[in-house]
Amino acid sequence: MLVLPFDGKEPIIHESVFLARGSVVSGDVEIGEDSQVWYNTVIRGDIAPTRIGRRVSVQDNSTLHQSPNSPLIIEDEVIIGHNAVLHSCIVRQGALIGMGSIVLDGAEIGEESMVAAGALVPPGMKIPPRSLVVGSPAKVKRELSEDDFKEFRRIRQSYVDKGKIYRELEKNPIERP
Repeated sequence: MLVLPFDGKEPIIHESVFLARGSVVSGDVEIGEDSQVWYNTVIRGDIAPTRIGRRVSVQDNSTLHQSPNSPLIIEDEVIIGHNAVLHSCIVRQGALIGMGSIVLDGAEIGEESMVAAGALVPPGMKIPPRSLVVGSPAKVKRELSEDDFKEFRRIRQSYVDKGKIYRELEKNPIERP
């Protein structure tokens, strides 16, 4: 992993966070306890602040960035799927951002909502709590069920657990000639 200061601001990363090798975190970024930043993810806080809460999973190849005067805010217990792009938006507690989805400036994802894989949430769109949104551009499809939330909790806990395992594994990687 690469952690870099930018313009006099250094990332603040809780000691329990798993930062995978190949990830980059720079500038005005804060990451809360038991979060994970997976392989080849880039989180740049070089234009505005990025705030990431506790128990957040930012999965492989994701990109998190901002526009001037428009921070990126990710609340606690959010799951961000592989290859997602989040830019100057707000993701409320317990939401799930699907693989390959894009959430743009000024959008707000409501608590415990799900952005389906490959969805495009356009600038300024407000997603109500506990909603499933799909498509490009994204549209609210339905309200989420208790079964959906049960699966979110399972996924979230599995990534917290895996983050702890991988953190230990990376201390002694297998070296190949």
